[in-house]
Amino acid sequence: MRDVKASTTLVVDDNDTKRYIIGSWLKRAGHTVVEAASAAQTWKALAAADVDLVVLDVRLPDASGIEVCARLKSEPETASLPVIHISATAVQVADRAYGLRRGADAYLTDPIDPEEFLATVEAVLRYYQARRHAERIAALQAALTRTSLAVNAAETFEGLAAVTAHGAFEIFGVPAAAFILPPDGQARRTVELGEGVWHRVCPPSLFERLAAMTGLGDATGTEVALFSERRWRDLLPDHAAEGDILVTMSRIKRGRPPIAVAIEARGAAGEDEINLLRQLGQTLALAMEALRSFTEEHLISLTLQRSLLPAALPAVPGWTFAVRYEPASDQAEVGGDFYEVIDLDGRVLVAIGDVQGHSLHAATVMAEIRHALRAYAQEGHDSVTILRLLNGVMQRYHGDQTVTMCLMTLDPVTGALHVANAGHLAPLHIADGRARYGPGGGVLLGFPVEEVGIEETVVPPGGTVVLITDGLIEDRGVSLSVNLERLRTVAADVDADLEWFSDRILAEFGHREDDVALVALRREP
Repeated sequence: MRDVKASTTLVVDDNDTKRYIIGSWLKRAGHTVVEAASAAQTWKALAAADVDLVVLDVRLPDASGIEVCARLKSEPETASLPVIHISATAVQVADRAYGLRRGADAYLTDPIDPEEFLATVEAVLRYYQARRHAERIAALQAALTRTSLAVNAAETFEGLAAVTAHGAFEIFGVPAAAFILPPDGQARRTVELGEGVWHRVCPPSLFERLAAMTGLGDATGTEVALFSERRWRDLLPDHAAEGDILVTMSRIKRGRPPIAVAIEARGAAGEDEINLLRQLGQTLALAMEALRSFTEEHLISLTLQRSLLPAALPAVPGWTFAVRYEPASDQAEVGGDFYEVIDLDGRVLVAIGDVQGHSLHAATVMAEIRHALRAYAQEGHDSVTILRLLNGVMQRYHGDQTVTMCLMTLDPVTGALHVANAGHLAPLHIADGRARYGPGGGVLLGFPVEEVGIEETVVPPGGTVVLITDGLIEDRGVSLSVNLERLRTVAADVDADLEWFSDRILAEFGHREDDVALVALRREP
């Protein structure tokens, strides 16, 4: 039985001599033997011992061995327990066929040859051990798949480390830890002991030391190494795991810090489990690289956007201005939202716009459009002409992009306001506690149609005008008209401090999934 692991076998027979003989054969073959003389003793023995095989007499004093087998196969806890029937009386072909149909894995009749008996035991155990191994690996693979999905869905580095540590614990059933070093230089060491993930101190130097000790060094790839408990404690004196530690370390690109996943070694006893640990490490490394690249692009985009926002607003006697730019979150893709307030020697040009998309490309298109807007404004073009010129820029150089934009030309002396709109949200006009939206209209920049929505109005003393980008009012599952009305209602009562008013508007809608730009201007009473 060199290819079969020694098992614990329950021998059930009411004949003491027969139990002894069968038990002696099994013991000489290296198995552990548990005995029972009846059906009632069978259930007690199964409850008391971890049995791998049942050798069951067909005729027992208190029940039929056939029925005992059928019950074993019907219970979820024992359904995979192999059963070999033996009988000295039910020896006909029909008897054997009936026993096999009721769930037995083999049926032997007296007189039993020792070699045939042990060969049958070996064959049955070989099959069931292979089946159990396959079922275990399938379960581990399913757990790895769930963890991989969670890893790839993580939106933050903290979340990435947490789902990896928790997934490793779920897969291998032992304490686990994930180690990552994000671009901010703050090393993350996240541990799962079965009671929820928690974060522990992690020295950044650990990654270089582990890379050297696992053999990964400065190379790309994945390595798995076994650390004794003492060696691991030298690296992390405060670790809570027990016994030897199995570590996988992976790096996708040269020059990047590697990642590591560590588990108690008893959770990966075979090569299949070690390969699963290796796959988990590779999954984390790929997700880490993707999130790192995304974060770097986001930072570049955000820096570009903020660098292009006006450093200061022009001082216009009798008028107050407030502006806001709020990125959705540190991990969200940056869009092309922008605003502008330009003093044009007696007139003020107020602009707000939104370039289609959320990426570094959208941010660079936004930068180009803003530069062109400033240039056309300084050349003295009116707002309608500026929009048409910008539309030409979009069609010529960015045919796959669109931009919404609203330009307001203000005469600060009279309060006269000329609005030119290219598919952007209409301005919100507020006066005497009442708020209304302008007519809006116009076609987005980037289309071959140069239709501009026009509005001529006057901002009365004490009146306020608010411009926003759609990130403020777009919510999944909520109609745009509902949030527009919500904004109109909230904004109708303008605070004495326009900065406070702007903050209150943003706070009303809470965290946004998209970037938000807002411009508010008020004519003093």
